[in-house]
Amino acid sequence: MANENVLTITNENFDSEVKNSNIPVLVDFWASWCGPCRMVAPVIDELADEFVGRAKVGKINVDEQRELAAQYKVMSIPTIMLFKNGEAVDKIVGVRTKQDFINMVEKHL
Repeated sequence: MANENVLTITNENFDSEVKNSNIPVLVDFWASWCGPCRMVAPVIDELADEFVGRAKVGKINVDEQRELAAQYKVMSIPTIMLFKNGEAVDKIVGVRTKQDFINMVEKHL
């Protein structure tokens, strides 16, 4: 079941949803075949609900959006990046605790 608070980010909407956002954007670079990505997915969904109005949360499927993955030098997934004022300001690679992700977002609010 998809969480309506999690954006699906593509090349087509990247500028409007991420680059031009007036609030921080947490972006999960993932793929459907990636086991660790599936482990992180429920945490990303929870963060989307918890940060409504304070930060956006979105997902980029690296198999479908190869150009974005290459542009941000995503070599391993899951890679979770935080964008503020259109720039990548923080990054976590791999499975981490929910609190690690919360701390990353909150230090940029």
